[in-house]
Amino acid sequence: MPPYAGYAPPSNGFAKKKSESNLITIDVGGQLFQTSKQTLALAGSKSFLSKLLDSSFDQFSVPFVDRDPEIFSIILSLLRTGNLPSKAKAFDLQDLISESQFYGIENLLVSSQSNPSQFEAFNLEKSMSLPLNGRDSPSAISTTPYGSVHVAHGSKITSFDWSLHRKSTILTQFTAIDSLLAISPSLAAAGATDFSGLQILDLDKGFVKETLNWENETKSSSTVQAIGSSPEFLFTSFESGRRNSNTIMVFDLQGSFLPVTEIGHNEIYGANLDSAIPATKLKWISNYNLLMASGSHGGPSGFLGNIKLWDIRSGNVAWELKEKIDCFSDVTVSNNLSSIFKVGVNSGEVFVADLRKLSSENPWTCLGDRRRGNNGKKEGVGCKIESHGNQVFCSKGGDIELWSEVLLGSSRSSEDDLKERVFRSNLMGRVKDKGGCRITNLSFGGKNMLVTRKDQQSVEVWQSSLRGF
Repeated sequence: MPPYAGYAPPSNGFAKKKSESNLITIDVGGQLFQTSKQTLALAGSKSFLSKLLDSSFDQFSVPFVDRDPEIFSIILSLLRTGNLPSKAKAFDLQDLISESQFYGIENLLVSSQSNPSQFEAFNLEKSMSLPLNGRDSPSAISTTPYGSVHVAHGSKITSFDWSLHRKSTILTQFTAIDSLLAISPSLAAAGATDFSGLQILDLDKGFVKETLNWENETKSSSTVQAIGSSPEFLFTSFESGRRNSNTIMVFDLQGSFLPVTEIGHNEIYGANLDSAIPATKLKWISNYNLLMASGSHGGPSGFLGNIKLWDIRSGNVAWELKEKIDCFSDVTVSNNLSSIFKVGVNSGEVFVADLRKLSSENPWTCLGDRRRGNNGKKEGVGCKIESHGNQVFCSKGGDIELWSEVLLGSSRSSEDDLKERVFRSNLMGRVKDKGGCRITNLSFGGKNMLVTRKDQQSVEVWQSSLRGF
């Protein structure tokens, strides 16, 4: 029998463990592929491909794999570069997932799809919707860095894997879930403003793994107002059932979920409204090792709010701002831009405060033209604002504004001069993506932006129009 076309077996033996050759040839579905042993080793010691390295063949044998050769060429390119080649766009993602699972390298495929370079903010368009069971609209949404998604709707949590295929829907003990944080693809922390305790849920098996509580002085129930996390800690804002005390508890996130410390404990006496406001948003600022805690309250005299930056190590407030004039409807923080951003509840304008030169008086610089809010209406009520990478996303009704910093180059006199920082906004999406019901949640995971809207039983997935998947 003649040898394969274009292939001559090496004279010193092929694919033996002790062979001096670093090359290995594989027959996949009748097509020959040649690569290095180091490339196959990148698949990991437990993968199918590693078995080829551990096997011994005689001088003329070639290992045969009865799979699709065209997809294997994609798999091999992924091993070589860590990224999918452009020709992968011609294949269905589920076919690539199936083959990557067979070869034992799904983790490499996940990593390539969640690469930050895959997220292109200026090219995001609505690409698909994730339907949810039941009649309840999403109340909270959380994602992992690899793109898996957890969605709370009514008393249920529905999970989607990194490829956005539904994994499971579980029924919780909550009547409605107000706070949700993805700890891993199969683990989430959930809480409600009318149900005591923070629950750590195993979403694959559908049971409560842990229930974390705050033992307040009145011995009443402790409801959850917000959840946040850092690589080491889980942060939970609790309020007593009698609404006369609140705190932020810090728990260990490395498996034990034991309480580490308590910060921001407030006992409310009389009409002290400032201390009555619990934190309703918690964001970790990794570049500064600080926790941003913010909360607001609407009353007869208008909206009041406060923003605090907590030093977890000392338990002290590093910076605090109390807001009474054009209090925030929502607030977020950007590590990349070293700034806090808010959307004013009265004006609906976006404001920025530079973390490098905060003041206690008025740190805000308005990014808009200040034309909103002059008609007496509260233009910013219900607006959401979130940061991701080098951009800030702000919802205005059913639309989304994208804010980015414009670098002025050599004309910029001082990097720390806030007056020299310029931000510009763009309205996101195609014409058919704009408008619609009011946006209730913005979240980001992997290469995707996830959007939920009032009275809709689905989650919108926005992806770059320049990507194949």
